Amino acid sequence: MRRRAADFRRPVRRPILNWIWSLLGLFFFAGIFLFVVQHNHNQDQVSPPTLEKHEKMEPVREQLNFTEQLLSSRSVARQLADQVTLAKAYVVIAKEHNNLHLAWELSSKIRSCQLLLSKAAMRGEPVSLDEAEPIITSLSSLIFKAQDAHYDIATTIMTMKSHIQALEERANAATIQSTMFGQLAAESLPKSLHCLNIKLMADWLKKPALLQLAEEGKNSPRLVDNNLYHFCIFSDNLLGVSAVVNSTVSNADHPKQLVFHIVTNGVNYGAMEAWFLGNDFKGATIEVQNIEEFTWLNASYSPVMKRLLEPDSWAFYFSGSQDFGTEPKFRNPKYLSLLNHLRFYIPDVYPQLERIVFLDDDVVVQKDLTPLFSLDLHGNVNGAVETCLEAFHRYYKYLNFSNPLISSKFDPQACGWAFGMNVFDLIAWRKANVTMKYIYWMEQNADGSLWKLGTLPPGLLTFYGLTEPLDRRWHVLGLGYDPNIDNRLIDSAAVIHFNGNMKPWLKLGINRYKPLWDRYVNQNHTYVQECVTS
Repeated sequence: MRRRAADFRRPVRRPILNWIWSLLGLFFFAGIFLFVVQHNHNQDQVSPPTLEKHEKMEPVREQLNFTEQLLSSRSVARQLADQVTLAKAYVVIAKEHNNLHLAWELSSKIRSCQLLLSKAAMRGEPVSLDEAEPIITSLSSLIFKAQDAHYDIATTIMTMKSHIQALEERANAATIQSTMFGQLAAESLPKSLHCLNIKLMADWLKKPALLQLAEEGKNSPRLVDNNLYHFCIFSDNLLGVSAVVNSTVSNADHPKQLVFHIVTNGVNYGAMEAWFLGNDFKGATIEVQNIEEFTWLNASYSPVMKRLLEPDSWAFYFSGSQDFGTEPKFRNPKYLSLLNHLRFYIPDVYPQLERIVFLDDDVVVQKDLTPLFSLDLHGNVNGAVETCLEAFHRYYKYLNFSNPLISSKFDPQACGWAFGMNVFDLIAWRKANVTMKYIYWMEQNADGSLWKLGTLPPGLLTFYGLTEPLDRRWHVLGLGYDPNIDNRLIDSAAVIHFNGNMKPWLKLGINRYKPLWDRYVNQNHTYVQECVTS
C-alpha cells in the first residue's frame, strides 16, 4: 500500500527538494537558452515590412533585456518560468499515472504562462505582478495538487532528466538551424545591391559608348607601367570593390599614380564596367576583367576548377540540402570560388608587373598605401601582418598536424598571417615558383584531410618561409565579428578588415563600424538612392 506524502515529508523532503531544485536549475537554464534562440530565430524570419516596424521599436526594446528578466531571482518572469518548468514535469508524471484531467489542467495553465511571457518579450516590457498573480496562484495550487497525488521522487527525477535531455537536443537543433540561417544571411546579397547591379547591367547593354570606352582602356600603357602603384581586387561585390577603390584613392597622396586591376565573373562584369566607367576616382586608372576569359585557368592548371567539375563537389556545395551532420560554414560555395583562389595566380594574371598589393573586397583603406611599394621584403614573396598575438592563430589551428605530410614539413607553432592586405613581390614569386607550390598542396588536400576550408590554410603552406611580417598597423582585422576592438587600434590602422560574417553592407553588420565603410560609398549616385529607397 502506497504511503501518503505526509508520512514521509519530514525525514526526506529537504534532501529530496535539494535534488529537485538542482535538476530544476539545469532544466530552467536549458529552457531559457532554447527560448532565446527560438526568439532570435523568429526575429530573423520577419518579413521586410514587419522588420521595419521592429527597427522603429528598437529604442524601446533596448530598455529591457528579457533574458536578464528570466535570470533575475526577483522578477515575476523568473517565477513564472520556474513554475512552468516544474509543471511540465508533473504533466508527464500525471499522464504516466493516467491522471489525464490533472495533466490537462496543468497544460492549460502552462500555455497561459507561456503566452504571458511571449507577449512581454514582444512588447519589450516586464511582466507585472497584477497580470501574473492569478496565473501564479492557480498554477501553484495545481502543482501542490500534483505533488500530493504523485509524490514519487525517483519518477520525478527520471522525468526531469528526460526533459533536460529533450530540451538539450531541441536547443542543439535550434542552434544549428540558427547558425545555418546566420550563414545564409551572411552569404546573401541584399536586394539593394541586386537592384544596383541590374540597373548598371541595363546601362552596359544599352549604351555602346561604354563598351567602346572599356575596349580603349584595355590598351592603356599605364596598366603595365611598373613606375606606378598597382592594386588588385578579385570580387563579384560591386559596392564592396567600389568602397575599397574609393577609400584607397581618397587617402592617397597622389591618386593619379594608382592603378586598380579588378577581376570579376561574367555575371557581374558588365555592371562593374559600367560603374567604374561612369564614376570618377580622382584620376586613378581602373581595369576590369572577366575571369571567364582567362582560358589558361582550366582544370589541368586549377585544382579548384577540376573539383568544381566533380559531381560530388557540386552536390555538396550547391545542392541546397540541409545536411545537419556538416557545419554550414564548410558547405559555403565561396570556398570553391575561382575568384577566391585567383590570388594564387597573380603573376599569371599580370605577367608584366613586378610588385602589387592585393586587397580583399571587405576592407577599407584609411591611409596612403604607396609606402608598401618601397618596403624591403628581404627576398620574401609575401608581405603580411602576423596574427599570432592570440594563440589560436598559429599553424596548428589551421592544419592537420596528425598527417605526416604536414608534421614533417611545418612548425605547428609557426605564426599565422592575414590575407586581405598583402604586398607581393612578383619577381620573387616567379623565381620561387609559388603557384606550383599552391597547386601541389591543393592536390594533396583533394580529400580534405590536410585542412577543411578557405584560402588561408593553403596560403600558409604555399608562402611558408616566404612571408615578411609587416607592422601590425598596416592591417587590423576583426570588424566583421568582434564588436570590442580598441578605437585607438582602428584609428591607427592603414587598412581595416571586415572579415567575418557581419559585413558592413548587411543588416547584421556591427553598427559601431558601419560608418567607417558607409562614408566611402557614393550615396549621391542616382542608382544607389533609387535602389535603397525601393
